[in-house]
Amino acid sequence: MTRTLGIIAGGGSFPITVARTARERGERVVGVGFSSDTDPTFPTHCESFSWLRLGQLGRLIEFFTAQHVTHVVMAGPINKPRALDIRPDWRAAKLLFSIKARGDDVLLRALSAELEREGLTVVAPHLYSPQLLAPQGILTKRMPTQAEDEDITFGWNLAQSLGQFDIGQCLVVKEKIVLAVEAIEGTDAAILRGGRLGGPGAVVVKRPKPTQDKRLDLPAFGLKTLQSMAEVGATCLAFEAGGCIFFEQDKALAFADSHGLTLIGLPGSS
Repeated sequence: MTRTLGIIAGGGSFPITVARTARERGERVVGVGFSSDTDPTFPTHCESFSWLRLGQLGRLIEFFTAQHVTHVVMAGPINKPRALDIRPDWRAAKLLFSIKARGDDVLLRALSAELEREGLTVVAPHLYSPQLLAPQGILTKRMPTQAEDEDITFGWNLAQSLGQFDIGQCLVVKEKIVLAVEAIEGTDAAILRGGRLGGPGAVVVKRPKPTQDKRLDLPAFGLKTLQSMAEVGATCLAFEAGGCIFFEQDKALAFADSHGLTLIGLPGSS
């Protein structure tokens, strides 16, 4: 029996990458998306597609069930400030009332559990794009300085601690001072805010939260992230190898080298 993959598509090109790979593997692709976030060309990569509003959980499940979806992937970001305007249907409202907190991990775990109660198996999007997992090691020509190494260690351990409270996947630090912690604004806005507060020389740390379900919402970065760093003079990005998605790798690394940035992938246990 041919697997039918249901893609819940957020923004960017990631959902399209997943859809293309799934079709190349002979899978049938069904998608849902949101006009506020999803690439308008994404439906052309699906055999069947439906536009939804954020909060239409009941309709999502009905559509996937009618299309005989067997597996589900969540790919691409949702604009979090806009998500505050969500108008939940009765099923989404019931789900929201059943949880005590509204952090990313809690919400995504609850959504995943609800889908699996309907017989839909939730899988990680990077199973369809393993080449996008961030590699380990120093990826750029410039090595981190001693001061950057110290800030990496400081930020790395702090991110691990904060992550236990479902807070942020990104920190901006300088001279062992926290300049910014990613909240609802997202990584790029946090980098710009922190860099403007601390001036040139800031270090950016990105890693998953320690209890994060790695099928859902892995930290991601790419060319735009590095452009934000360069704009405010941030000099180094440290990330968890295998625990982050790295988009546009060739373009991003070329940009990093041309602007004297350092990218370093660390093992999760470091």
